[in-house]
Formats: sequence, structure tokens, C-alpha cells
Amino acid sequence: MADYPVDLTVKPEVVKFFDEDSNTFTYVVKDPVSDACAIVDSVMDIDYAAGRIAYDHADEVISYVKEKGLNVEWLIETHVHADHLSAAPYIQERVGGKIGIGRNITIVQDTFGKVFNEGTEFQRDGSQFDRLFDDGDSYMIGGMKVFTIHTPGHTPACMTHVIGNAAFVGDTLFMPDGGSARADFPGGDAGVLYDSIQKVLALPNEMRLFMCHDYGPNGRDIQWETTVAEEKSHNIHVGGGKSRADFIKFRNARDAQLDMPRLIIPSLQVNMRAGEMPPADKDGRTFLKVPVNAL
Repeated sequence: MADYPVDLTVKPEVVKFFDEDSNTFTYVVKDPVSDACAIVDSVMDIDYAAGRIAYDHADEVISYVKEKGLNVEWLIETHVHADHLSAAPYIQERVGGKIGIGRNITIVQDTFGKVFNEGTEFQRDGSQFDRLFDDGDSYMIGGMKVFTIHTPGHTPACMTHVIGNAAFVGDTLFMPDGGSARADFPGGDAGVLYDSIQKVLALPNEMRLFMCHDYGPNGRDIQWETTVAEEKSHNIHVGGGKSRADFIKFRNARDAQLDMPRLIIPSLQVNMRAGEMPPADKDGRTFLKVPVNAL
């Protein structure tokens, strides 16, 4: 990992929040020597059937930040999520922070701007976000230097954020008994995902890895943290030196059996806008579109 400035002596304090509806983890990542923090992969609540938005989970994170007197410097999206809606703008308005995502958000915006017939008024240049990250970019959380690894395959914009001895992998990997994420969304690719996973597994063995999701396979308790060593040895999809060809064969067959995520339609429309709802109509009403035979 000579290209990435790994510093295992930096040990960020990580507090997790779990949304049971979407099986999503949100993390508050604090610099141990200051009050600076980042919030990774926030969640906005939606009652899909009723068409109602709420912010219970975001408010829980905000309350924690305020109670601890933390200074939110970043609101990080590891990728454009297809299974939950981001609460980044809501949190930003209340406690600050810059919203960041991988630069290939522009590919996602172009793809789904067409799917949802967004028209020319929808900007496809990533300008809804405060920072677009490239592979190898860095930024600071207080005194902690963070670097980014482009890890596409699940989506084109997926990034892993490495903060000292902790890496936030998004959907690139799951817990060892969960394997890996699907690679059949537009712009996804099983071979590219395998290559991205190898980038993560090339980090030091003791690197802590924090998941974006967990589904409790075989009825076990929900888990959110593992290590590179554990993934290399025990991951059911890529561990033990599984070949790229075998992974592609398995992943493609597995993806062909999966249903689309329950919240994919609202999630994509909101998350490609950095967590904002589509513009209201002339009467002040907000709508989400349901494309037919388009996804």
C-alpha cells in the first residue's frame, strides 16, 4: 500500500447508529485529540406507502453530536445508496459539515437522470456536493488525515475512506459471513468489484473495517466491525484466495436471483441530489417518479 499513507497509530473513535428498516449503519468518527468529527452514511426515514419523510435517525445522530460538543467537519457518502435515503442536507443545516462523495457521482447522475427523465435543469456535474473525491485524495478531520480509495463495482462512485486504523468500506464488503454486495446495478461490474475488494484487502491486516450494512446471516446478532485479516481468511465470497473468475461467476449468478431493493426508486432520486428532494412544483408539492420498465 505504498501509494496510500496508512498510519495505524491514529485511532479514531467510532460510534455507530443502526437503522433497522434499511439495515444501515451511520458512523460518527471523532478525532481522539480534538472535538472534530465526520458523519458517514446518514439515514433519512421514509414511510414509502404513506409518502412521508421523517428524521428520527438523523435527529439521534444530531443529538449525540450536540451532547458531546462535537464539531462536524464532514458528511461523507461512501456511494449513492439504493436502499436508504441520505439525511446529509438535514444534518448539515443543523450542525454543519461539508458533504463529500466520489467523483464518479457524475456517472450515476447521468445514468439515473435519464432513467427518471430529470431534464436539463438537473445538474449532472456533482455540484450538489461540496467535495468530489478522486482515488488517493486526502482531507482532514481535525488532526486526522483521511485518504480515499476508489472502490467501484457495486456502483461507479463507491469510495473507501481510510482514517488512521479504520476504513469505511461502504458496500464494497460485508462481514465475512455476509460476503459482498451485488454488482448488477447500472454501472456495476462483478470483475471491477473483485478488483476493488483486493484494494481493501491489501491494507494492513490489523486495519479495522466498518460496514455500511449487515443483515445478520443465519440469525446471528447484527455486527458492523471486522478486520482485513478476518476478511482475507473467512469472507465467504472472496476469502481464502478465491479467484477473480470464480467470484465473477458466483456474483453474476447470485445477482440474477436478487430482487431490487425496496427503496431503490426514492433512494436514487434523492441521493443523486446529495440528499435533497426533487424540486417542488408550482403549488409547492414534492413528487418522486416511478419509471415503468426502466430499472
